[in-house]
Amino acid sequence: MKKILICRHGKSSWEDPYLSDHDRPLAARGLINTKEMARRLLSRSIKPDLALSSDAKRARDTAFFTFDILGINKEKIEQHASLFHASANTILEHLQMISDHINIVFLYGHNPGFNELIWMLGGEIDNLPTAGQYGFNLKVNKWSEIHKDKAEHWFYDFPKNNIQNLRTS
Repeated sequence: MKKILICRHGKSSWEDPYLSDHDRPLAARGLINTKEMARRLLSRSIKPDLALSSDAKRARDTAFFTFDILGINKEKIEQHASLFHASANTILEHLQMISDHINIVFLYGHNPGFNELIWMLGGEIDNLPTAGQYGFNLKVNKWSEIHKDKAEHWFYDFPKNNIQNLRTS
């Protein structure tokens, strides 16, 4: 079985109106929420074998801070320019190319592509909020076999969520 955790970047800063969308950093609240969500993953003993991240600063930083808290080497984070505001199909193509010895993958990036991917795999949310996480168990042995019929909800968490007993099996 494979698992994916879709991690939307933390809230971004609009402090500098001259920065490109790609270069916007995390806002103070985005950093706080990112670290809190990483601590929740740590408390549930959820750690990835690999992460795929948009190369946008806010997505990269979300991945880096999460990996720091989880105690994972940042070399396991692959950055891809093609994941910056990628469609669900583009994200799925990246997933399907992962080596089959990898079992748990975290994705770091953006809406609307993440919402579309969640819906494509059968997830039922309106919107993945900033710093939100949506996970799927995939009943496949090969990443190339990902399909809606083989995906089941693993868990959903977000910064304002007060539920502490989320299913994580």
